[in-house]
Amino acid sequence: MTEAPSTPLPATITYPIAERLNLAEQIHGREVADPYRWLEDTADPRTAEWSQAQDVLARSWLDAMPGRGRLGERLKELMRTGSVSTPTWRAGRAFFARRGPEQDHPVVMVRESDGTERVLLDVSALDPSGRTTLDGWSPSLEGERLAYQVSIGGNEHSLLHVMDVATGEHVEGPIDRCRYSSIGWLPGGDEFYYVRQLDPALLPEDEKLFHRRVWRHRVGTDPDTDLNVHGDGQAHTFYYSLNLSHDGRWLVVSGAPSTLKHDSVWIADLHGDGALVPVVLTEAGVQCSASVARDGRLYLHTNHGAPRQRLCVADPANPTEWTELIAEEPDSVLDGVRWLNGDLVVLRTRHAVSELHLHDAATGAHKQEIPLPGTGSLHGMSVVDAQTPHDQDTLWFGWTDFVTPQSVFRFSKATGETVLHEAAPGRVELPTVTTQQIAYASKDGTTVHMFVVSGEQKPDLPRPALLTGYGGFAIGRGPGYSATTLAWVEAGGVWVHVSLRGGDEEGEDWHVAGMRANKQNVFDDFHAAAERLIRDGWTTPQQLSIMGGSNGGLLVGAALTQRPELYAAVVCSAPLLDMVRYEKFLLGRLWADEYGSAGVAEELGWLLSYSPYHRVVTDVEYPSVLFTVFESDSRVDPNHARKMCAALQHASSSDPTKHPVLIRRETEVGHAGRSVSRTVALAVDQLTFLANATGMEL
Repeated sequence: MTEAPSTPLPATITYPIAERLNLAEQIHGREVADPYRWLEDTADPRTAEWSQAQDVLARSWLDAMPGRGRLGERLKELMRTGSVSTPTWRAGRAFFARRGPEQDHPVVMVRESDGTERVLLDVSALDPSGRTTLDGWSPSLEGERLAYQVSIGGNEHSLLHVMDVATGEHVEGPIDRCRYSSIGWLPGGDEFYYVRQLDPALLPEDEKLFHRRVWRHRVGTDPDTDLNVHGDGQAHTFYYSLNLSHDGRWLVVSGAPSTLKHDSVWIADLHGDGALVPVVLTEAGVQCSASVARDGRLYLHTNHGAPRQRLCVADPANPTEWTELIAEEPDSVLDGVRWLNGDLVVLRTRHAVSELHLHDAATGAHKQEIPLPGTGSLHGMSVVDAQTPHDQDTLWFGWTDFVTPQSVFRFSKATGETVLHEAAPGRVELPTVTTQQIAYASKDGTTVHMFVVSGEQKPDLPRPALLTGYGGFAIGRGPGYSATTLAWVEAGGVWVHVSLRGGDEEGEDWHVAGMRANKQNVFDDFHAAAERLIRDGWTTPQQLSIMGGSNGGLLVGAALTQRPELYAAVVCSAPLLDMVRYEKFLLGRLWADEYGSAGVAEELGWLLSYSPYHRVVTDVEYPSVLFTVFESDSRVDPNHARKMCAALQHASSSDPTKHPVLIRRETEVGHAGRSVSRTVALAVDQLTFLANATGMEL
């Protein structure tokens, strides 16, 4: 197919006027300038006018970049693989989500015991505009009802509904304020435990996004009459998750006052007095999750005394007396456990690559390594429930790698074999790529790993490269299917993901080494990866682009201000960039344990040492930069990108016709979930921007 000729790129560029205030504050004896504070206020007419002018500027450039049509069609094709999730078993029924080749969103399906399948929930049918996204779903223990949560316009506020599985009829809902709520069904399907925020109308203005409680709800009753089970007296920022044992006896609640892993766990005997008693209470850096398995024991997965995680057990009636069952290993991280008919399946990651092992549940002794399809990432493990009469020795798990869209495999204890259960439904011709994991030394000598995906096993000539990472909040990322990755490599580029400090790829010590006072280690790891790619001949500074979102947006924002000569182009998405004022907006106060707080003198010093907005200086040749922001983002305020964009447009001495600074914004979409069509449209703008700046022909 011949692509229509693109509109030529503008020969000149004039940035919208942004008033630069002579505004500086004294904070702990430091003078902190903030010339674009007015851009924090969306109600300010100047902000609206500036944003609309930036919209026009961004589209005039992005729409003119060559290769857009070809790239868009190829990305759509690569997304037509679809995906399928691990099944959840309830009384012979299998519940799962599948996205077909032409679908914009995953669809919740049920497979009956006779093998017939039918659609339970399709958000595209509920809302053809594509603005509604599915946040989560949970079938009752008998498989007769389904609780599900949806958000509209990307706000992630989660409206909870209940449907009848047999008829598809709506039973109740919406129940609002259910963001990040887990569901714990009681036997019979008439009641469940869940998490809901207090009415924001009753809360102070700056606390309206917080104040969660655990509630017990009877289906069909007014949720305002629900029983408040837990949360009173805790910090207003606490988040909770919960689970129930399969017999409905034990309720386990976990909670933490911020995104930092310092968990508290409580347990209640619902056959007794129902009172929640502590298993472990908040301690900085301690991660702990717990559940009661079908053997009646309380399993505790924790890093307490074991930075790479261990598994302990206890009698749920005496939950503070733990016994170690599976010890920490020195070179892998214990990431998950699933009880399987008298044994335990243990998920480990070794340098971000998944492994599965089978252990004896009684003794913890290692029995065998479970074969996996290759070098990749496992997402979700499931087994049948006690009411499902077949496959009691079978484990299902989701799987992906760089060339395998999310599929489901199953392992049988009886045969010792792992086989494909259900592939992603679409059939797509994929490019031939090679993948490898390279170890390199960071600035301080620490060994860091990065995945390199390219068309060649070794560098044959310097190519346009796209370097990305995250490096925070103990979040790791292993190999996974990505249409953007494959499209970039197919066009002749090199795609690289770095397992930076701040993540959990090497356990909690790895996280701690990239947070708070140690945050610079993350940026040093990233710079060192770039330098290694250049030294090995994969790319050059003129061909090297970087991309990151959210905390990864902070990463690339810091990278471009610290080493502007090292990078040719940057895509900075939904970023944190003003690290002095980030706590004042949306969920920012949850992150002070990760970054530090400007309210503490020493911690302000950490933040100012790298805060991208405050490190922008005049007469520096900054790279090409595209900010992408989402107006319904309820996590990271778009004002970070607005202020940084204005600062760079003012300061950069680069030729703006060669290295523009642009901001692209979307409405009615938020920080995370989005339709496939919106995903493709965003990726087209991001990749064509980077390709244009690095000399790649798409």
